[in-house]
Amino acid sequence: MTSPMPSPSPSSSPASVLDLADHAPVVPVVVVSGAADAVPLARALVAGGLPAIEVTLRTPAALDAIRAIAAEVPQAVVGAGTVITPEQVGACAAAGARFLVSPGWTAALLEAMRGSGMPFLPGVSTASEVVALLERGVREMKFFPAQAAGGTAYLRSLAGPLPQARFCPTGGIVPANAPEYLSLPNVGCVGGSWMAPADAVAAGDWARIEELARGAARLDGATENV
Repeated sequence: MTSPMPSPSPSSSPASVLDLADHAPVVPVVVVSGAADAVPLARALVAGGLPAIEVTLRTPAALDAIRAIAAEVPQAVVGAGTVITPEQVGACAAAGARFLVSPGWTAALLEAMRGSGMPFLPGVSTASEVVALLERGVREMKFFPAQAAGGTAYLRSLAGPLPQARFCPTGGIVPANAPEYLSLPNVGCVGGSWMAPADAVAAGDWARIEELARGAARLDGATENV
C-alpha cells in the first residue's frame, strides 16, 4: 500500500509538495461537479496508484469534495488547486486539504499559504516570477500553463541559470508528453487531468478511471510515448 504524505507542520516548506513524486509521478488535477462523485473518484485514483489528488476550486462542490475525501478516503492525500485568494486558503484548511496549489501568486496569497502550515506550490510562468519566489525562500513551484508557456524547452532553459528551482508542470500535460517533462532534472512531478475525464466521472465509470490512473502511475522519464 502506498504510504500517505506526512502531515505538514507550521515550518513545512514547499518541498513537501514535490515529495509527492515519491508516491507517484502524476498528480491528478480534478474538477468535481457533484460532491457525491468525490469519494468514488478518489478511491479509483488511489487504487490506480495516484494517492495525491488536487481538487480544483472551480465548482461550488469543490470544498465539499475535499471534505468528503479527507474524511472517507484516508489513503488519499487531498489538496486544493486554483487557490487564488487568502480567504480560500482558510476555507481549504478547514475542509481538510493537505496541500495547496495556485495558478499564480501575489504577496498576500503567498503569505496566507505560508501561514496555513500546509505545503504549497505557487504558480509561475516566467523567469522573473521564479527569481522573485527564490528571493522569498520558495524553491518548488507549479509551472503553469506548461505547454502554452514554453513546455519542456522552456524548463530545460531555466535549469541552467536557476538550477535550485524545481517544478510541477501543469496545463496541457498528456501521456504522450509527460515522460519528456519527467525526464528533466528540475521537474519533480507533473499535474494532469486525463485520468479523470469528465465523461467517465459523469457515467460513474470508476473502473476506467482506475485503469487510466494505473497507466499514469507507471510513467517516468524513461517511459516511451503511450
